[in-house]
Amino acid sequence: MHIQVITFKLDGTDGAAYEAHAEENAPVFAALPGLRSKIWLANQAANTYGGIYTWDDVGAMRAYQGGKIFQGLQANPHMIDVAVTDFSVLARPTKVTRGGD
Repeated sequence: MHIQVITFKLDGTDGAAYEAHAEENAPVFAALPGLRSKIWLANQAANTYGGIYTWDDVGAMRAYQGGKIFQGLQANPHMIDVAVTDFSVLARPTKVTRGGD
């Protein structure tokens, strides 16, 4: 399992428009190979949005980063200050705290 956190700020659009965009595109993300889950994030007060992605492995995450959806995020003029961080998962303590399978 591998975790990826992506955050960004909105520019020229608002939280309601982004939420509608997220709802429309959630099925596209659900179909991504190797994606176990995506948690959609919104902090309207800080104008910060994004997602926490749980991938089967780092290879699935890298395939996503090389694909059209991720490239579209980076090219979207309404999504600025994009930050991407990925994490390995410490399997044994994560299992104890019920994080994943």
